[in-house]
Amino acid sequence: MITNPHAITVLCYGDSNTHGERAEEQDLGRWPADVRWTGQVQNLLGDGYYVIEAGLGGRTTDVDYVDRPGLNGRTHLLPTLYSHNPLDLVVLMLGTNDVKNLFGRTAAQIAAAVGGLLDDIAEYGADRDGRPPRVLVLSPAPCDERVLEDGDRPYDAGSVAVSRELAAEFGKVAAARGAAFADAGTVARVGADGIHLTRGSHDTLAALVGTWITENLAL
Repeated sequence: MITNPHAITVLCYGDSNTHGERAEEQDLGRWPADVRWTGQVQNLLGDGYYVIEAGLGGRTTDVDYVDRPGLNGRTHLLPTLYSHNPLDLVVLMLGTNDVKNLFGRTAAQIAAAVGGLLDDIAEYGADRDGRPPRVLVLSPAPCDERVLEDGDRPYDAGSVAVSRELAAEFGKVAAARGAAFADAGTVARVGADGIHLTRGSHDTLAALVGTWITENLAL
């Protein structure tokens, strides 16, 4: 961890693409810390910033699985905020798991759930002056048809279609609540499994987020 008491604190809250799950060679587990986009952002920014990685595979925005407890992103957001406040910035990237066919959600419904997360950050998050932290909403890189090749995964063609609509809907919700927005799909893409980022996409996503932070949260 960064021990600089004056460091700008950045919480990255997301799912397996923040946790660093590999799209290929999944039996090797997550990418190492210096490959994951969160770790690369830390290295790009230096010890004047403290990047907190809070990614969890399977995490949704605000819905529960029948058989997988603990993955409701809204339920877990509050203790995460409480344990890491004060925060200068929250980078929020969720939505990929919400497109699973078992949830039957539209892009607008998923975006509305992101709006609920933004409301909670505004109410329960706090910077060192007691104000709500700034938020950067990232729409995830869309899934592609390769996700349909594994019959064990709960995605269908509708899931892929909805994932491609998230950026437009997320942008609207972020604008309505005064949050910043960026489309991860403009710089990152999914790999062989159709869900998780390629190794190179961690580099390009880190560059996007790191650049935004340096331009908007100067030391």
